[in-house]
Amino acid sequence: MATASVLIAAEERELKGLLKRLPNQPLAWPDAAFSRVSGTRILLANGAGPRSVEQLFQNMEPGEGFHIQQMISVGFCGALDPALKVGDIVVWGGPVETKLPYVQGEIWSEDRVIVTADQKRQLRERTGATVVEMEFAAVQNKAREWGVPCRAIRVVSDAAGETLPLDFNRYRDGDGRFQVGRIALAGLLRPFTVLPELMRLDRQSRVAAENLGAFLADCKF
Repeated sequence: MATASVLIAAEERELKGLLKRLPNQPLAWPDAAFSRVSGTRILLANGAGPRSVEQLFQNMEPGEGFHIQQMISVGFCGALDPALKVGDIVVWGGPVETKLPYVQGEIWSEDRVIVTADQKRQLRERTGATVVEMEFAAVQNKAREWGVPCRAIRVVSDAAGETLPLDFNRYRDGDGRFQVGRIALAGLLRPFTVLPELMRLDRQSRVAAENLGAFLADCKF
């Protein structure tokens, strides 16, 4: 039986920096929107939020075809610590072996996007967390249920002092996935205000994906 680390992201684009650095091939994972296998790493993405994580594993029990060495929540996050910059890597769950810089920090997870700089500040004051994202708690719960180690490796896509161009919570479907078409339309309807900010966020996301890919390709855990 093969041994694998399972890396769980929300979206395929979060893994693009890794995919271009390591050989990979499609994987038949029926409950995933995106699945690849690269050596001893299984890469999965199924959308934002805890429901997407639950759907990934709803028809699977541990030990079916491979032994899970660990579960790793990866992808974008919003900074709560003002010292963090776009592209910075945040690790939870102990140190990793790498030549690249990162910080160890606390991750706050909830099923909504934290939109404004003021909301980030308040969340930082209330929780003391370093960053915020949407899937890690669900990954932790599944790892705990199966009795396997869990960690998170996240990359900052928006800084603590940054307010997002839209309330992205309004653009999610019934399963919690972001409706890309509606987001694009919202930008086109406000070409001088929202659209440039969406383009800026997209550039930041590309930087974040590149940095995350370089980090995951280099590190051992």
